[in-house]
Amino acid sequence: MVIKDAMRPKILWRKYVTHETIVDYLEGVQWLRDNGFKIYGVVCDGIMGLIKSLSIRYPVQMCQFHLAMIVRRYLTQDPDLDAAKDLLRIVNNIVQMDKESFIGAFNDWYAQYKDVLNERTTDRRYKTPPYMRPRLRSAYLSIKRYMPWLWTWYNYTDRYIPNTNNGVEGVFSDLKSKARVHSGMRKEQRKKLLDEYMSRHY
Repeated sequence: MVIKDAMRPKILWRKYVTHETIVDYLEGVQWLRDNGFKIYGVVCDGIMGLIKSLSIRYPVQMCQFHLAMIVRRYLTQDPDLDAAKDLLRIVNNIVQMDKESFIGAFNDWYAQYKDVLNERTTDRRYKTPPYMRPRLRSAYLSIKRYMPWLWTWYNYTDRYIPNTNNGVEGVFSDLKSKARVHSGMRKEQRKKLLDEYMSRHY
């Protein structure tokens, strides 16, 4: 797990874990506070519990690229349904849009396709029939759920808050490429290699 400075290619905190948890992230944030760092905002990739925990104290930005990936998982890259195609097009363009344009396009989409979105099956085995297009609904609800944190960077123009966490993703790609080259090393040796590499380059 890594916390990176958005303004510099500098890793501020790191921890080796088997599974990432909210507690671990909060530990990293507390370490920054204890060591005198001023936190202007946080960009994270969609762990809702973490977003809500950090939002109490800091401006939090949901990574727009990760939102697009969430929606693509539900709709696929090439959906057949017109409603899905249009929603995917809106989300794929999010990083090129401003707040008002995106929210307007999203609301217009709902007005046009709400009957498609809310249509239920006619299966009489269910007291409340399930929705016809659950994956489309999941994609729509994901956008709606994260909307309060999608435009934090736009609301805090006096701070340098990126709209994606591509900076830290680039660090992970670099570290993974180094680890693959030395795939035969034991775990502890690989940790020492990565620690040394991060100390020199980040």
